[in-house]
Amino acid sequence: MAHRSESDSRSLLRRLRDTLATSGGGQDRLDRITHLIADSMRTEVCSIYLFRDPETLELCATEGLKPEAVHQTRMRLGEGLVGRVARTGAPVNTGDAPAAPGFRYMPETGEEIYSSFLGVPIQRVGEKLGVLVVQSKQAREYSEDEVYGLEVVAMVLAEMTELGAFTAEGNGIGSTHRFPVMFRGATGQEGAAEGRVWLHEPRVVVTNPVADDPEVEAERLRVAVEGLQAEIDSMLAGAAAMDKEHRQVLETYKMLAHSRGWLRRMTEDVGLGLSAEAAVEKEQSTARARLEQSPDPYLRERLNDLDDLSNRLLRQLTGQGRDTGAALPENPVLVARNIGPGELLEYGRALKGVVLEEGSVGSHAAIVARALSIPLVIHAGRIVTEALNGDPILVDGDQGVVHLRPEETVAAAFRDKIAMQAEAQKRYADLRGLPATDRAGATVSLMMNAGLMADLPSLVNSGADGVGLFRTELQFLTRTRVPRRDELAALYKRVLTAAQGKRVQFRTLDIGSDKVLPYMKPQDEPNPAMGWRAIRVGLDKPGVLRMQLQALIRAAEGGPLSVMFPFIAAPDEFHAAHAALLHERDREASLGRPVPSELRVGAMLETPSLAFAPESFFRACDFISIGGNDLKQFFFAADRENERVRRRYDTLDTAFLSFLEGIILRCRASNTQLSFCGEDAGRPVEALTFAALGIRTLSMRPASIGPVKHLIRRADLGELRTVIERARADGAQSLRPAVTGYLASL
Repeated sequence: MAHRSESDSRSLLRRLRDTLATSGGGQDRLDRITHLIADSMRTEVCSIYLFRDPETLELCATEGLKPEAVHQTRMRLGEGLVGRVARTGAPVNTGDAPAAPGFRYMPETGEEIYSSFLGVPIQRVGEKLGVLVVQSKQAREYSEDEVYGLEVVAMVLAEMTELGAFTAEGNGIGSTHRFPVMFRGATGQEGAAEGRVWLHEPRVVVTNPVADDPEVEAERLRVAVEGLQAEIDSMLAGAAAMDKEHRQVLETYKMLAHSRGWLRRMTEDVGLGLSAEAAVEKEQSTARARLEQSPDPYLRERLNDLDDLSNRLLRQLTGQGRDTGAALPENPVLVARNIGPGELLEYGRALKGVVLEEGSVGSHAAIVARALSIPLVIHAGRIVTEALNGDPILVDGDQGVVHLRPEETVAAAFRDKIAMQAEAQKRYADLRGLPATDRAGATVSLMMNAGLMADLPSLVNSGADGVGLFRTELQFLTRTRVPRRDELAALYKRVLTAAQGKRVQFRTLDIGSDKVLPYMKPQDEPNPAMGWRAIRVGLDKPGVLRMQLQALIRAAEGGPLSVMFPFIAAPDEFHAAHAALLHERDREASLGRPVPSELRVGAMLETPSLAFAPESFFRACDFISIGGNDLKQFFFAADRENERVRRRYDTLDTAFLSFLEGIILRCRASNTQLSFCGEDAGRPVEALTFAALGIRTLSMRPASIGPVKHLIRRADLGELRTVIERARADGAQSLRPAVTGYLASL
């Protein structure tokens, strides 16, 4: 194979395939393959190095080096020329190996007599599986055609390695999918779960890397590419209503799909003997390795585009869709790049956990995960590539950590954690019927957050006093069209019925920012969290707001109704929304329909500006709910979607708590009921501090009610208030040490 010969390449690949098809163990196959490659390329040495663990390569087979070095010679990732190939994912080709940068002499192999060295990565779609090496005594660089030919061979070896064809008995060598991997992501929803991986978009499995008829394969490839191009063109034709970013992604897809160079390179691989599927994966792996090394962040971001496009083409070739017909494993944990709320709801409570490569703490998926009380970890980079359906997995939503294929010691410790949490929940269940009353007799009302009918059983099971926040946007986010008024009225009626007389505070539609309706044209905003969202959308699009208010009034059927408006930044926004609600109530009455016997109207205080509103605003509100998640990010100017800054600022910072105390005093003076709603309300230490400051209604996820109630019943809010005042007088920046010190003394 001194030059690129299609017949020679196809002959070698067919001989490889035949060798792989024969009986025998993994080691026997490896030995025969190294002999076959050395013979075909007319080199004295051919060696295969595979990963023993994610950081260590091991010589697993060789033709030409000392046999006793097999399974004895190891090197770290990046060490020596072999380690350099594995680390960079790029070939190393030199006629003078000892003089090459990074060369490491391994005397046990007897390789000192060989000058020339060519190493290519054995990799599949970015997964580094090993390194294929040929060496010769003659001091020369291998030709471009020889490098290319060896890369084609490595592609076949990658597919076979992935399928476990070379697993070495007793040595733990083979597919990287055998190794434990830990991912550090971010918390989307607290909780812990153990289960088995269920890939939302399972990878296409290539089982035929070598083909007999290149003309047939080339035609299959051409037809599939044309189908892909038509699919993308069709998506673009319907993209008029899409946001600019989504359309740009499709434009990039179109550019890549219509690239002549892309098709030419894959067709050349087919000519050398690869199947169409293997040619697609080879091009994907090669381009991926190149992009991963690029210092240009824009090019690195194109990795997802490349992967998605290649997977679409593979599905065109194989007919393998997302639905493989496989059944959900026991205790399924969903693993995906990202997922929409409707798709997540389809899985429902069958899932034990969710792990996403992307996502955000305020995303649709996070909202649904909270509603379903499913642990969620986001930003778990590359887990989709690493995970296989059925892999054991541990999800620690509290720490934002995922263990894939964990070692038994890790799994055992994790099970102990889950058991302790379950035991604690049993203890909290005994408090279900008891009030959250401290030792001195002060009572705090603990409400729950909800957004789905599936949440409502938790109202009884958790011991919540009512629903402090019912998110109405989920019914809009999970549909492809605007829900009808009668559909919403029926849903809200079921919610009120399920509450069994307990108060439910409905928050009107909170969309915008990270919550974009699939049927509403998104706005291209530089800072969506501070843009056109929530009540701003409702007032600018009064038809939807009016329809929702009518549905709420009709759902009450003459009973009490509580409505609150989100993201009020100025009093006139509240007054306008309040007037719209009263107008719809009066209209319903004029039509002879029943109207609420009691109409309580409130506002969510999520912007610092509202804390300084005139007294008349506070008197106009029946209740105010502090939206802690947004308020904290605006107070500290720390984006809660940004992991580098969102944990930088403490909720128990003295300045933030002093700000909250100002709101408490304003509400007390106007006799306006005040509650705190958000993630911090469900954290026992924070919840206890809010209660000690004077916020006596807290709204949280159902699972947090037990721990918060348990802590309040142990404490004396008056004593804690004294501790807080003393710490502030001493100039403490954060009250956390003082509060935790008090709790330790209980």
